[in-house]
Amino acid sequence: MAGSLNRRKALLAGVVAAVPITAAGSAASAAVPGQRYDVRHYGARGNGTSIDSPAINRAIEAAAAGGGGTVYFPAGTYASYTVRLKSNVALYFDHGATLLGATPTPAGGYDPPGAGAGNTYQDFGHSHWRASLIWGENLENISLLGPGRIDGNGLIPRMEHNSPRGAGDKAIALKLCREVTIRDVTIVGRGHIAILATGVDNLTINDVTIDTLRDGINVDCCRNVRVSDVTANTFNDDGIALKSSYALGFARATENVTIANCLVSGYDVGSLAAGTFTRDNPASWDGDGPFGRVKFGTESVGGFKNITISNVLFDRCRGIALDTVDGGVLEDVTINAITMRDIVNSPIFLRLGARMSGPPGLPVGALRRVTISNVTVHNADPRYAAVITGIPGHHVEDVSIRDVRVNFRGGLSMTEATEQPPELINKTFAIPGRREPFAVPERADVAPEPAIFGILPAYGCYIRHAKRIEMDNVRVNFLTPDLRPAFVLDDVDGAAFHRCRAAKAPDVPTFVLRDVTEFDALHTRPVADTHLDHVEREEI
Repeated sequence: MAGSLNRRKALLAGVVAAVPITAAGSAASAAVPGQRYDVRHYGARGNGTSIDSPAINRAIEAAAAGGGGTVYFPAGTYASYTVRLKSNVALYFDHGATLLGATPTPAGGYDPPGAGAGNTYQDFGHSHWRASLIWGENLENISLLGPGRIDGNGLIPRMEHNSPRGAGDKAIALKLCREVTIRDVTIVGRGHIAILATGVDNLTINDVTIDTLRDGINVDCCRNVRVSDVTANTFNDDGIALKSSYALGFARATENVTIANCLVSGYDVGSLAAGTFTRDNPASWDGDGPFGRVKFGTESVGGFKNITISNVLFDRCRGIALDTVDGGVLEDVTINAITMRDIVNSPIFLRLGARMSGPPGLPVGALRRVTISNVTVHNADPRYAAVITGIPGHHVEDVSIRDVRVNFRGGLSMTEATEQPPELINKTFAIPGRREPFAVPERADVAPEPAIFGILPAYGCYIRHAKRIEMDNVRVNFLTPDLRPAFVLDDVDGAAFHRCRAAKAPDVPTFVLRDVTEFDALHTRPVADTHLDHVEREEI
């Protein structure tokens, strides 16, 4: 009885017998399916200086050879280069366990980037997966589990074809995998991307905290994705970004995605993990404010379909951005229950463009059927109103915005604003408040950032090249009087404003309409109820 009780206790505690180590440091091959593989039993030291990746990879290989199991990291700091995932294997980082991305030396470094996508339609980092702290390709049933930490301290923030040998730039990179779970871990560091998932199906990212220099989560060409309870602090790049690039060598939509119960922010790098939440650095790499945010694009060859975003907090970062500029179709998107504070550019930015970073002959894409509701925004940058814009001949369609409150800082006038924002953007443009012009990356001459338009001619919402736009119970206000109209509409076919409210400075119109058809304002203050079949230009 006592022996049986002891065995039950051992199983409940997850204890397995130590696997013997040979003189060369390799483990005996005997493995039980589903068992736990302690990395220390395979030679890992966890002292923060010894390179433990060979031992970690031996443990993963043993687990895979045994039919699957959990590779276990007890408390300790495991300095490591590339960790190579295998199917049916989980990595479990216990309390006090840190996988530390080591700084490359002449004696060792991360795996070479690999052949990559074989095209130049996206940057190097998004089209090469293997130069990473953790990577996996063509795998299924894999998990990365906390409560421990993944620290990409030794990673570089930008990888190019001529980067030093042994350099790595991503904490986790996955390509063409299925049934993937990333849960309960904290990811910190200075690399390009914390989590890059390309062509991954059935992906769950839950209860993950990210505090990194650049991108947090990039979901690229993925299907059936659930991102929930994530905190992403990414000062110099996007917090949670959906992409649909040509990195796989073919177009593939990102679709069936839910993002829920998350917080995205642009605090100073590392200050979220440290608990200080500092805001000392005012400008990111492009000269504008911190990034953070939730964004669709920029890479958008394959498009975005059937996506919901709900219960997300934005703090000291850019607003939500839905961009399709490379020929993809962005459609059937619902966004609900969003709260934003201290927003440094457009709180809502919908952009259909024609950068066309993909194979020659791509058609211009589409942006349609988007519903945004229950949004509260306070202290938004006065330079950039909410924006809904296509390009001539290609309209954003069927957008519904309701139950929205936005408080802009105000304080600007038409003297600073651009009355007609440019349609096509040269490869350098001036960011308001920045002394020198900002050179945008190659192929980004129609870059989807609000700054490319300059200070907008509306303080509340700027709508251009759009059809069937509905706003219901939308209120825009300024904290300091703003001498621009609340709403400017240009080349819009079908615009309905119902129960809207807009703060108004003396002698400033609420609406400026140019080439607008079927315009209605009902119970919208401070203007009288109005219907216009068509106007070339009118102020209301």
